[in-house]
Amino acid sequence: MRTSAFAAATAGAVILLGAVSAPTALAEPDPSGCPKENFCVYAGEGQTGAVALRVTDNWTGSVSGQSVFNNGIPYPNADHIQLTWTYNGGTWERCLHYNPGPGEYKLDFAPGVTFTKVVWRGEC
Repeated sequence: MRTSAFAAATAGAVILLGAVSAPTALAEPDPSGCPKENFCVYAGEGQTGAVALRVTDNWTGSVSGQSVFNNGIPYPNADHIQLTWTYNGGTWERCLHYNPGPGEYKLDFAPGVTFTKVVWRGEC
């Protein structure tokens, strides 16, 4: 009985140790003008050019841009972004994870995109 209890406790400790020492994804450095806890829209591709929009709360409006970055932080039910935009007469949506992922946390867009809504939400 003691042997099986010891084996079970040892196995549990090994599993716990593996979980604690598992590598985590490294966050990308904050892009220019977009500190942690913000979602940002940039005028240029690759998070370049002027910051056209920087928000920490839900937002509705109209702003043009060519790239976005979710620099949010882990927060239950409010660390991902539901992004809505229009392009060539259509309306599109995508959920973005926060930096560093897993999943998309930044995107580039074609010229002519207009962002219309940002909603902080839970998992995609």
